[in-house]
Amino acid sequence: YFCRHGERWELQLKGSGKTPYSRNGDGRAVLRSSVREFLCSEAMHHLGIPTSRAASLVVSDDDVWRDQFYNGNIKKERGAIVLRLAKSWFRIGSLEILAHSGELDLLRRLLDFIIQEHFPSIAMNDSNRYLEFFSTVVSETSNLISLWMSVGFAHGVCNTDNFSLLSITIDYGPFGFMDSYDPDFVPNTSDDERRYKIGNQASVGLFNLSKLLQALKPLLDPRQKQLASQILEGYGEHYHSRFTELFKTKLGLLGENENDNYLIAFLLKVSFLC
Repeated sequence: YFCRHGERWELQLKGSGKTPYSRNGDGRAVLRSSVREFLCSEAMHHLGIPTSRAASLVVSDDDVWRDQFYNGNIKKERGAIVLRLAKSWFRIGSLEILAHSGELDLLRRLLDFIIQEHFPSIAMNDSNRYLEFFSTVVSETSNLISLWMSVGFAHGVCNTDNFSLLSITIDYGPFGFMDSYDPDFVPNTSDDERRYKIGNQASVGLFNLSKLLQALKPLLDPRQKQLASQILEGYGEHYHSRFTELFKTKLGLLGENENDNYLIAFLLKVSFLC
């Protein structure tokens, strides 16, 4: 933990080598991707988009072998290590893996810790605290993806292990910004099925939240499960409302007009055709 002005930030090193979570990888990072993460995370912060941040970047003497374009052309590259910070690195996958393995006591303890540390508006003695937690994550996730779309940002790998429970942008890998509007834009050259194209981000967010609900269900009673399903059903409306609000602000549209959504869609289509 790093404390600043009464706030606590978790420190994490990317590219420092193998950890228990490296799976079959070498745990290293190359210089080019490290510089991109440093610059983009700081840019996102100053754009007002919730994100992890980069504190430092150190060039490593280690040689790292990478197939940059996944075409079998492996090259030796210079390594680097990024010190990155976030209020928390817990992800949807952090809860999903415990539920999947049946470790419900540990799941409950971890969830209570996350709520106590990062969701101060939720009372720990509230029997509906997990429901309130889920509602907050659904709302904030739709807000985050709306913000991504408002600046043309495509994350590249939107799986449950890359989605923060605090709804911040984490794990900058094969991300990218659109030069012009294209709903099929994919920054990840290994995403042959275009699963994580920019036009799918809202839908993938819904898929990930449904996985979060599935992980929480063993801790919910029948009434809470029903309410949680209703909360999830409201994700699309919340996303559309926030998306529209952001684009109306960009266009300087004031008040409410039934043609606002048509105008936004029309201008995006014009941009795509151009």
